[in-house]
Amino acid sequence: MTTREPFRCAECESSVDRRDFLKLAAGVGLAATAGLSPGFATSTRAAPTPASAAETAVGRFYASLTEAQRQMICFPFGHELRSRISANWHVTKPKIESDFYSKEQQALIDAIVRGITSEDGYQRIKKQTEYDDGGIGAYSVAVFGTPGSGKFEWEMTGRHLTMRADGNSVEGTAFGGPIIYGHGHEEPKANLFHYQTRQANEVFKALDAKQTERALISKAPAEAAVQLQGEKGQFPGICVGELSTDQKQLVERTLKVLLAPYRQEDVDEVMEIVQAGDGLDRLHMAFYQQEDLDDDKIWDIWRVEGPSMVWHFRGAPHVHAYINIGLKKV
Repeated sequence: MTTREPFRCAECESSVDRRDFLKLAAGVGLAATAGLSPGFATSTRAAPTPASAAETAVGRFYASLTEAQRQMICFPFGHELRSRISANWHVTKPKIESDFYSKEQQALIDAIVRGITSEDGYQRIKKQTEYDDGGIGAYSVAVFGTPGSGKFEWEMTGRHLTMRADGNSVEGTAFGGPIIYGHGHEEPKANLFHYQTRQANEVFKALDAKQTERALISKAPAEAAVQLQGEKGQFPGICVGELSTDQKQLVERTLKVLLAPYRQEDVDEVMEIVQAGDGLDRLHMAFYQQEDLDDDKIWDIWRVEGPSMVWHFRGAPHVHAYINIGLKKV
């Protein structure tokens, strides 16, 4: 493990409560209704299950805990800690790489992280946590509910990261609830997630003058303002439904890039939820002029939002990304 001095930033303490969500309604494939390419969407009711790889590892992890360990890191499913999100906090006190956990338990935590990510996503998380706080071992985990006998959720938190595995215990909600990723490197080209900004800006570069006027906004909302608005919401930026076929394909490609770090089961559930929220055409994309790093007009703060999705990416001075995807309770 590297001994790099942990990165510190003033903005990391902001937080927001999570909202409730509807049960996921059965829908039709996104490709058929929103012009997405075949293979991007999957069958209805796509979601991780208690039998998914990460969730079975959660079950083994939970079973391995002693009673003393459970007293420290296990909570009822409805506990308020499960509803908190922040770019920098520890859901429990014990660090992963400490005497609190056995080597076997640490290996199970690693298996859970691998299970909820793609290979590229796992490698990026390893690099990000090493830079920001010395490695995944400096982060903390909690278990809400009881794996194998009802609703449950495993959560890992720390600097610039919140991840979850819930086996679809929170129905109609991707990733088990809002998640966060980031990277404290303030040089854009060295930031692990700047590639996402470059991809999002491909959409911006494809806009004509009138579209640019609607898409480009002077000031961004608060990074943690990711409450879902539902079908009656008012969303910033330009509506994807107003774009040409070629421009919509760029939006589709951007969503694929954003979702690439995560396991396919979560990607499928995200796209199903977007469809249940009226599809790609109801999404909006907004780009913000403030904090344009290097004054290069590659907009470092941007947002994708619709009835069932908020993806807020704040890339300046470094990355804080807040994601909330689910069906809003009415």
